[in-house]
Amino acid sequence: MARARTRTVASSRPAVPRRADEPALAGLEFVGCTAIPMTLEAFNAYEGRLEVWDAETETAWVVREPTTAAHEGPSHGLAGLIERIAAVRGSPIRCYGATDLLVRDAGGAPRRVMQADQIVYLRVNLLDSSAMVVGEHAFPDVVLEVDHTTDVRRGKLRLYESWGFPEVWVEVPDRRAPSRPRRRLAGLTIHLLEAGAYRESAESRAFPGWRAAAIHDALNEGAPAGWTHAVLEHLGRTLGARDGTGPDDDPLLRSLRDQSRAEGLAEGRAEGEARGRVEAVREILRSRGVACPDDVLARIPAALPGGVLVAAALACDSAQDFRARLLRH
Repeated sequence: MARARTRTVASSRPAVPRRADEPALAGLEFVGCTAIPMTLEAFNAYEGRLEVWDAETETAWVVREPTTAAHEGPSHGLAGLIERIAAVRGSPIRCYGATDLLVRDAGGAPRRVMQADQIVYLRVNLLDSSAMVVGEHAFPDVVLEVDHTTDVRRGKLRLYESWGFPEVWVEVPDRRAPSRPRRRLAGLTIHLLEAGAYRESAESRAFPGWRAAAIHDALNEGAPAGWTHAVLEHLGRTLGARDGTGPDDDPLLRSLRDQSRAEGLAEGRAEGEARGRVEAVREILRSRGVACPDDVLARIPAALPGGVLVAAALACDSAQDFRARLLRH
């Protein structure tokens, strides 16, 4: 994904050169990434994707292997699932992809930047901002990291924790990359911040009732299964009940529901008229002593005018004669 050149931020201090032997972010590991020198000016001009950029060491970490569909699928897939939940809830839920997550230093200059694979806001709209700034903007309700060829647990996850991000999902896709260690098993792990530290949870806090196993299955399905649609609808209705909204508040669902209601009314009216015609013919035949089986009456073409039916019922002398008169029309 190309990076737009819209987030240029001037530094309030001179660049700090990095010694060749200086450890970059001591204690943190960015597995599957390559460290490259990058000044603030180079960072502002950079159009590629990166995992982390650090101003003090003037270093950026970029994923070593090319981006593939196996990595991009879950993050884009999550946006699609969220859109369905939002429609049922009746109010938008925003997904912003690999938006810059920025921490400033005491002087206001960029100190460190991370990019997640997907960030989700249940209510806040950040369309007017080029980055989510810690301490200035609300945190995303959910951050998604896809570990296809990486392992965020030893680096980025610790930064998310120290910055205070409330909920981080780490997805390891079913499709295995050759470079992924065998011990790194497929699945999704939910990390919830409690008392300043993450704990693993089987269920999302932002999306109550959405369990980690179900999220993983939904992100790895070729097409959403029926039970996935049921889960998404339940989540949308749960969130809507909390917010006082529902499917009729979504313009598209409201339009589709109105169309369906109109079609249902038209079909009901037509069925009612057809039953009325059959009952009228039955009464005429009964009054004339002509026995006519129900299966003959049930096969009366809906397109036949009422006058033709009445004339045939008044002139026939048997059920076979009645049917023959109808066939002549």
